[in-house]
Amino acid sequence: MKTTYRAVQVTRPGFLELVERKTPVPGSGEVLIEVEACGICGADAADIERADPALQPPRVPGHEVVGRIAALGANTPSIWKVGQRVGMGRLGGYCNECSQCRQGHFQLCQNQPIVGASCDGGYAEMMLARATGLVSIPDELSSEEAAPILCAGIATFNALKKCGAQAGDVVVILGIGGLGHMAVQYARRMGFKVVAVGRGSDIVEDALALGAHLYIDTHQENAVARLQGMGGAQAIVTTISHADTVSSLMGGLAPQGRLVLLGAGKDPLPVSAGHLVVGERSVLGSITGSPYENERTLDFSVLAGVRPMIEVMPLEQADEAYRRMKSGDVKFRMVLSMGSARARQPNSRHG
Repeated sequence: MKTTYRAVQVTRPGFLELVERKTPVPGSGEVLIEVEACGICGADAADIERADPALQPPRVPGHEVVGRIAALGANTPSIWKVGQRVGMGRLGGYCNECSQCRQGHFQLCQNQPIVGASCDGGYAEMMLARATGLVSIPDELSSEEAAPILCAGIATFNALKKCGAQAGDVVVILGIGGLGHMAVQYARRMGFKVVAVGRGSDIVEDALALGAHLYIDTHQENAVARLQGMGGAQAIVTTISHADTVSSLMGGLAPQGRLVLLGAGKDPLPVSAGHLVVGERSVLGSITGSPYENERTLDFSVLAGVRPMIEVMPLEQADEAYRRMKSGDVKFRMVLSMGSARARQPNSRHG
């Protein structure tokens, strides 16, 4: 094993720097992962732009991490082996002691590190990880394909499982981007009538190709009226955080329909209490999920042929890749590769 490794750290807020670090030794209950790929998520922006400048060493961002176990710390469960391919999402491993863990709600653990924010993430060749947060990666997925599924995939897959819709029901996906393009694929394969809602006509062909039965351009037509004409949506899964946009679509919910929130914005969400009460409608928040749920998402992706559309760039171009993600000039996820052949093709796209 190498004594040092390359990492991209947030040297100061908004500034990424490629550095060399000493290879760490995993502690009790930890593993050392030799990273093969790491997705770039919209949530990385908060970690990078609002990083603590006093933190030493500076934080390494990234929470869609896939690699192989390079070393095991003491007291690591026997299911994990050196050389095994594993992943790590946003949630960095539950404590197994708090009240939420004792109830089996591991995704709600009160003592869980947030990968890339409160602990170092995967913009690096090596990463320490709690064993309780590890996810087994299926052989059928490349590391670059699997990486976005550990965040964008599980977030949308779990939201759809919670949405209350049944096969044949109308389900709306609001926002066709990094999350939405995964949600459309999962919703179609779950048997829903999928309505993609977005702004502008530039995304219509992609939305339909990904599996949407219908695309509604809010610049061209009244989305609520269109949904009401269809009898209403049994569920609206929103991947955007703009509160007014989300609120304006709620009139398209059918009675007993659910609005499932994935976009975590800071602004209050305007909701008509009468609209909720009279139609027994509801609003639900959905977080990513536990390692077990992440493995279910990966398995379903293999079974149903769901794959993220990705563009791969090498680790040393992390800053450029991050800026492209922020600009929206990517369809639909950026992934950093730590040394594969594809990493030498910065604009490689896989669907």
